[in-house]
Amino acid sequence: MKLKTEIMDEKAFDRALTRIAHEIIEKNKGIDDLVLLGIHTRGVPLAKRLAKKIEGIEGALLPVGIVDITSYRDDIKNKAAAEGTLQNIDFSITEKKVILVDDVLYTGRSVRAAMDAIVDLGRPTSIQLAVLVDRGHRELPIRADYVGKNVPTSRNEIVVVMVDEVDQKDGVSIAEEE
Repeated sequence: MKLKTEIMDEKAFDRALTRIAHEIIEKNKGIDDLVLLGIHTRGVPLAKRLAKKIEGIEGALLPVGIVDITSYRDDIKNKAAAEGTLQNIDFSITEKKVILVDDVLYTGRSVRAAMDAIVDLGRPTSIQLAVLVDRGHRELPIRADYVGKNVPTSRNEIVVVMVDEVDQKDGVSIAEEE
């Protein structure tokens, strides 16, 4: 993989999350009955950061959970091997507005898998989607409610999202397969 160009540095990354936090509060007219669920791996630290930003604005910390979509993916042939995955959500999502958080929205298949996992856990009032990057190329009729940056890409390009908690750096770049 060869990095082509940086599309978000640390400051742009932080500004995008701040804007998404404000948009979530505005669209939901506050934070009543809101919960954040991050898609494992990089959606989790993004969800935690959004919770902190929302706390800074509204004065209350939202519950944050982890959704592991491994056993819900449609591209895994051996479902039995993936059955050991567990969700890390220690609160009820029933009658809650769930904000699903992921790093990149591409085909929509990961989001579909996450929605299947969420519905298995309870019946939320609504599910909204927040992503740091929307790169297009949807295969399913899914769109994000909150987008940090729209980045038109070709199918042979890769959007590389780095978060400090996993990669020791914040940033988004475009790479090409070599």
